Amino acid sequence: MSTDSTPKVLSIQSHVVHGYVGNKSAVFPLQVLGFEVDAINTVQFSTHTAYKHIKGPLLRNEDLEELIEGLRLNEVDYYTHFLTGYSRSPDSLKQIAQIITKLRQKNPNLIYVCDPVMGDNGKMYVPEDILPVYRDIVVPLADILTPNQFEAELMTGLKMKDLDGALKVIDALHDKGVKIVVLSSTDLGDGENIIGIASNKESCYKIEMTKLNANFTGTGDLFAALFLAWFHKTNNNLKLTLEKTIATLQHIVKDTYEKARAIHTTGKIPPALIELRLIQNKSTIEDPKITVESIKIKG
Repeated sequence: MSTDSTPKVLSIQSHVVHGYVGNKSAVFPLQVLGFEVDAINTVQFSTHTAYKHIKGPLLRNEDLEELIEGLRLNEVDYYTHFLTGYSRSPDSLKQIAQIITKLRQKNPNLIYVCDPVMGDNGKMYVPEDILPVYRDIVVPLADILTPNQFEAELMTGLKMKDLDGALKVIDALHDKGVKIVVLSSTDLGDGENIIGIASNKESCYKIEMTKLNANFTGTGDLFAALFLAWFHKTNNNLKLTLEKTIATLQHIVKDTYEKARAIHTTGKIPPALIELRLIQNKSTIEDPKITVESIKIKG
């Protein structure tokens, strides 16, 4: 048992030498917001995969097992939160499920935040046999789930064409045992906006975000980390957590986009120019100014 009251997160995600995705996107914001973070990097790549050349090693499943065993043997495996993102194979995901079970033996109140990274805009970018492992094994273990629209549809087998459809998808995920379901982005806006939705069974809130004409990488990882942090810091206030998470994300994304557009004035922005400006927006991460309020749609 830990005697220190500082929240402590174990984050198992990808790592890049240059840029901001996976743990590079999640660890800094969590630390700035007062969390101790132990990070295990599932891959160590030179950059994220939108770049032309990808170099670097993968963490083998037996290596992950060894790292967890080392933490256990040294009795430093007490965590308040567990955060996972991209997993490359069904086997590595099954291993995540085993790790959760072990961590909960040490702390039964552990909060597991799962970002079920599978794809976006109708396309999967992980092997298809990962889907049943998320759906049937990992999702039922999650306290907080942060899928995008496509991932939520995949896991439930339901389509969301409108807000009512989104609520049905959310209820189906609650039925699997998830306490908090957060749709990090949906195309249910008016084309100019995307909509985020957060639900805790009793109540549900939606919030609108401006859509920017660029492909950002690492925003989902940042979203999950911010939501974890603010849900803890606001004492489980769902509305305020959604607002603070979106305010932070919007500010960083807008700033990143404007700086990139100033250099690359027309056409598609190259990935090196659109890496999330986390460091430059440290003060926003610490104290986001809420510009858009969420609207209660249920409860």
